[in-house]
Amino acid sequence: MHPVTAAVIDDITASPSPYHAVQTAAARLQAAGFTEVDLTDAVPSGPSRGYAVLDGAIIAWLDPETVGPDTGFRIVGAHTDSPNLRVGAHPDVGSDGFRQVAIEVYGGVLANSWLDRDLGLSGRLVLADGSMPLVRIDEPWFRVPQLAIHLDREIRSDGLKLDPATHLTPVFGLGEPTEGALIDAAAEAAGVDAAEVRAWDLMFHDVQPPTVVGPDADLLASARIDNQVSCFAAIAALAAADPAELAATAVVVLSDHEEVGSASATGAGGALLEHLMERLSAAAGIDRPAHLQRLAGSVVVSADGAHATHPNYAARHRPEHPIRLNGGVVIKRNANQRYATDGRAEGFARRAIETAGVDAQIYIHRNDLPCGSTIGPITATRLGVPTVDLGVAQLGMHSARELCGTDDIADLAAVLGAAWTVD
Repeated sequence: MHPVTAAVIDDITASPSPYHAVQTAAARLQAAGFTEVDLTDAVPSGPSRGYAVLDGAIIAWLDPETVGPDTGFRIVGAHTDSPNLRVGAHPDVGSDGFRQVAIEVYGGVLANSWLDRDLGLSGRLVLADGSMPLVRIDEPWFRVPQLAIHLDREIRSDGLKLDPATHLTPVFGLGEPTEGALIDAAAEAAGVDAAEVRAWDLMFHDVQPPTVVGPDADLLASARIDNQVSCFAAIAALAAADPAELAATAVVVLSDHEEVGSASATGAGGALLEHLMERLSAAAGIDRPAHLQRLAGSVVVSADGAHATHPNYAARHRPEHPIRLNGGVVIKRNANQRYATDGRAEGFARRAIETAGVDAQIYIHRNDLPCGSTIGPITATRLGVPTVDLGVAQLGMHSARELCGTDDIADLAAVLGAAWTVD
């Protein structure tokens, strides 16, 4: 197995929730010599190599050897969250002899992909003292059973129809629901006293590990490819960066809540990134007017999954824009700004791609289908900085288990690393 493929499998396996994804990224950064800076503390003065964490978001930076008003930022953004099923505020429910867990649907879930899967539980608890221990249960304790075809004959003619209010409630064993049972289990897994739990952010995940598939081992099947592959590539590129080669201050921002619109304190629609960037300038002795000057010379690379041409649904794609797995990094464009890429930003991306020595593809959505979006347009709006949206091609986007090409992961990391060095 290619070392990059093995590493991304390790990262995804270690990251069943956004909070775990941040923990995984922080561990890789620490191993590369980055120092954590608490957001309530001052950013160290002078060129630095650091990172800061807020809940499900992490921002890391690496300065070149000298920093001044002419030193721009090269920002790589991705997101830590994926569509899933999340635990409700009153989780212990049940019916007809089954214990179940009340859920909320998070993001644009392909609901059918969550049926008949062995599910674990992950996220965090909030304790009375304000601490927030992480929770991870990889045992197959939960399952959403599908209705037998004998009781749903219309599925053959009408397709599967799922009501998220009634059909996606996981089973949690047999018996009558017991108040506090789920949180008791979560607290035990976290090694804390359930009586100290005051709140939680918990979600379900598929316990089947990522795997390389195909006779040529050229495909990766996994949960959360969207967008933990981009998170992995961004952190790997930053950890390998050399300050002597940087054309600007290199920044990675892994935001939360992209799948629900990014409007949160830790989402790309919030002020976390721009506040920290201004603090980095201040630590380098750069005042606000000069900081804005730095922004004017900056570029954002928004890294997120791209739609590959589906062999069973080729008519859903533009024939002049075939997108292949292992066909190269995908640049995404949309005239209506669902992706932020314009000619200037695409030109920058192509210079980085050429420097990395990998192939490129360009994706444009069909005119008769609504186009999804990502953090690129939001970040461009917040910062006023040229932005390119690009990423790894995949199938099954927003499924509980997605598919991408193994070669594309290393290619993306190479392109993101080149983005910090090209003019």
